[in-house]
Amino acid sequence: MKKFFSALFTLLIIAAIGAAIYLHPGFFQKQIDKIQGVYYVHKGDKALKKHKIQKAIEYYNRAVNLYPEHYGAWYNLGNLYVIYEDYYSAVDAYEKAFEYNPKMVIARMNYGIISAEKLGDFDGAINQYDEIIKTKRHLLSIPFVYSNRKSYKVNKGLAYYNKGVAYKQKSVYLNDEYDLRRQYLLKALESYKEACKILKKDYDARYNLALTYHLLGDYQEAGLAYCKAIELSPMNYEAHYNLAILLKHLKYYKESLEELEKATTLITNAGGAANRQRYIFDVMNDVTRTILANSNSNLIDKISDDKENKKSTVTYVNGKIVLTDELDSAIIKNFKVCGSKEIFQEEIDDDYNEFDNVRYNVNVPGVE
Repeated sequence: MKKFFSALFTLLIIAAIGAAIYLHPGFFQKQIDKIQGVYYVHKGDKALKKHKIQKAIEYYNRAVNLYPEHYGAWYNLGNLYVIYEDYYSAVDAYEKAFEYNPKMVIARMNYGIISAEKLGDFDGAINQYDEIIKTKRHLLSIPFVYSNRKSYKVNKGLAYYNKGVAYKQKSVYLNDEYDLRRQYLLKALESYKEACKILKKDYDARYNLALTYHLLGDYQEAGLAYCKAIELSPMNYEAHYNLAILLKHLKYYKESLEELEKATTLITNAGGAANRQRYIFDVMNDVTRTILANSNSNLIDKISDDKENKKSTVTYVNGKIVLTDELDSAIIKNFKVCGSKEIFQEEIDDDYNEFDNVRYNVNVPGVE
């Protein structure tokens, strides 16, 4: 009797499943497709680990055809299309990723970078950076174990930074429209300020903030920001070089020459970079000629003495600076010191805030 009831119960379950499939065929087919889709994602992941890019693309495409809500597969597809420089397919894939997961910040970030850098769609990029900034993340924190608070802040800072880059790039294409170009630069400036508040030790954010001040003609703020960038990362030549150009423009020739010498030392490497070297040497020679034409012999002697005292040797291995134990402290200290900083601090009040908006009206009508 027990066996009879057990068999009857099994038959009833099978009949119920059969009836459910008959009455809701779409639902069950969707579940089957989803299982198959996950299987192809797994196959795609394995192919990707083995660097079989084309095979991975094929598997991920099969996966999203069966299971289009799998945002991870769309994201991976986007990255693979970038490798093949198929940028339109890449942004389409990233768009699908954050369509199915609106809080997928990394997909929005990549969409923005590719849109701005490769496709010239600056507005599309800025829209996605704004979405990242507005996205409210659930802050997960396990005391002494894990917290995503830092990564959330960093992503927000990077979104502000990339937004600044997009606005600055936008301004480049408006050579004959000065007012609109300035408005875009003001938007870039505001974005870089926000980025620097979050990414406090990021050289690129600070350097681009300085460069934007420079382009806007605010030389005092530009000089201070260049000096801050140098303090953060003294072995990058760009801030030294642009500060030198700024100082030359302001007729501080001695200080300009000092920064040019640092830039020249840093740009010289095993790989060459001959064109940039030659250009910097030309500027340096021009500054030197100006000093000779406008300075007395005592000042020239002082410059020569300073150069001799600050003289240092930098060793390069495979194009990268290698500092020995004996030299590293002295070299870094030399490159890190921004001797012209006091020039730009002369007119600053005690309550000065580098991120205030007093100098500029950044809420410019008509600029998105």
